[in-house]
Amino acid sequence: MAVKTLISIVGPTGIGKTAWAIQIARHFKTEIISSDSRQFFKEMSIGTAVPSKEELAMVPHHFIQHKSIFETYSVGDFERDALSFLTVFFKVNDMLVMVGGSGLYNDAVIHGLDEFPNIDPEIRIALDRQLKERGIGSLQDQLKRLDRSHYEKIDLENPHRLIRALEVCMGTGKPYSSFLGLKKKNRTFNVITVGVGADREIIYRRINKRVDVMIKNGLVQEAESLKEHRTLNALQTVGYKELFSYFDGEWPLDFAISEIKKNTRRFAKRQLTWFKRNEHTLWIDFDENWGMVSNQIENRLKQQGNG
Repeated sequence: MAVKTLISIVGPTGIGKTAWAIQIARHFKTEIISSDSRQFFKEMSIGTAVPSKEELAMVPHHFIQHKSIFETYSVGDFERDALSFLTVFFKVNDMLVMVGGSGLYNDAVIHGLDEFPNIDPEIRIALDRQLKERGIGSLQDQLKRLDRSHYEKIDLENPHRLIRALEVCMGTGKPYSSFLGLKKKNRTFNVITVGVGADREIIYRRINKRVDVMIKNGLVQEAESLKEHRTLNALQTVGYKELFSYFDGEWPLDFAISEIKKNTRRFAKRQLTWFKRNEHTLWIDFDENWGMVSNQIENRLKQQGNG
């Protein structure tokens, strides 16, 4: 019986992961699941760079816009749903492609979630109050002091992630990062991780261009339609938060757009830090020759017993 294989496509935002995932899925005559934690939500299309109708028609996609921002959908929920899907899918297929830039969600499927001790709920209440009274910057500074390693990887603009890391640091007296990677869960499938990269200047240039295209395609209008729901976790996202500041009269539009570009570049840098941890990743350039890439993947498959 052939070994079941999940091909995971990772890399910084805007680098072209969707196009590579489609190319690879079509080559192996299989389907795609998204592990992008923001593309799950049907109300957010432009700002999350959901694949186009043409791209979605080329290969069956799953876990794209299947939830509402009004639903609570955690990384644990995604792990459960994705593994359930894989169990059924692998009964009749040998290979599946997963694509997304959300490192935590990728790792949840591949390795399982890390386990943390129970934390006194009063700590979270105090951190929520700190956020309201002193702003997100105070949380960022505190995490930088308590866990520099995690500070350099986390989405610093996401207050929920900051508070989660801080409550573990404060409740245990240990860095949040010290609990990561301690216990790996067994999976019934093999994984080949393909990282799509480029020189930093190219990544940043692609990000700037992508933001301009999003604005042209109606990102301002999309964000405005969601502004009354800005406190929802799904909307604690680069591209929306900056425009909420514009709607509030805090920033002019040009400045808000420049902040989207800047914060997206910072996010891409953190994504690369996260994905570079995996020494087994097959890194390819964003405009690599397809023949070279297919040969490398085929060689990995043979090494894992699929050839």
